[in-house]
Order: sequence, then C-alpha cells, then structure tokens
Amino acid sequence: MNIELVLFGAFALLTLLSAGLVIFAKSAISSAMSLVATFFFLAGIYVLLWAHTVAVLQVLVYAGAIMVLFLFVIMLLNLGEETSAGPRLTVSRIAGGAAAAGLLVVLVMAIWRMPAPTTTFTGAQAVASGFGTLPAIGQVIYTQWLLPFEAVSLLLLVAMVGAVVVAKSRI
Repeated sequence: MNIELVLFGAFALLTLLSAGLVIFAKSAISSAMSLVATFFFLAGIYVLLWAHTVAVLQVLVYAGAIMVLFLFVIMLLNLGEETSAGPRLTVSRIAGGAAAAGLLVVLVMAIWRMPAPTTTFTGAQAVASGFGTLPAIGQVIYTQWLLPFEAVSLLLLVAMVGAVVVAKSRI
C-alpha cells in the first residue's frame, strides 16, 4: 500500500474528527482549539499535495494569526461555559439534522455515480518549474486575484471593528 495514501487517509480522518469537535464542543475555547487542530491537519494534506508554501501559510496565517483573533474575540466577549438542563429537541435542530442527512445522501449518490478513473496516480506528477514558489503565488495573487484578495482583507477589518464595537457596548 502506498504511504501517501495511508497518510492522506489519516489526515483526512483526523481533519473530519477535529472539525466535528469544533461543532460539538461544549465551550467556545475548546471549539477554537479543535479548529487549530483542523488547520494543522489540513496543512498536512497540503504537504502531501506538494503545496509546501500553502501548508506553511495555513499554519502561520490561520492556525496562528486568525486563531489569535478568534481567541481574542472569545475572551473579549467573555463567552464562558453554558449550563443547560439537557439536550432539547428544537425545530432548528430537527431542520439541521434533516439538512445533514440530505447532504449525506447527495454525497453518497455523487460518489457512487462517479466514473471510474482512466489513469492511475503514480505519485508526484510533473509540474511547472516555478509552481508553488512564493514569487509564482505572489504573481497570481496580485494580478489575477487582486480584487478578491482585497475584499477578504476588508472583510477581516470589518469583522475586527465589529468585534470591538460589540465588546465595547457590553462594558
């Protein structure tokens, strides 16, 4: 068995498990720490895809900077442990379960109807000489994807200002 396939399966399973913990964690801090683990496992998948620059940026930007921002907002809003009397069956939970079941059915049908691959994967495929390097990524980001890049930076700025405004109104 190919070691890359085994590693990909392990990273994929761990990514799904930690992403599930993000959703089902009892506290916001535990959910944020599970999100950090998800980011690290995704970085491992990027390494397997020979996208080392993207993997490093995943760890630095998302697991580092964005998670510090998330934790800052969580602590600023003083989100503590919630005490609940027990799980309650509400309309939103029923609708969420139905939507998840529908998504699962769609995914199973899409995988089942996929055509058989015509070529087999034999490891690292030949890529262009500058593929994945910082100059190549910078060239693409600042030419072809400049507008979405600036839109994301503006969205992050608005989110930070909004978090400060919400936290300041509580004081």
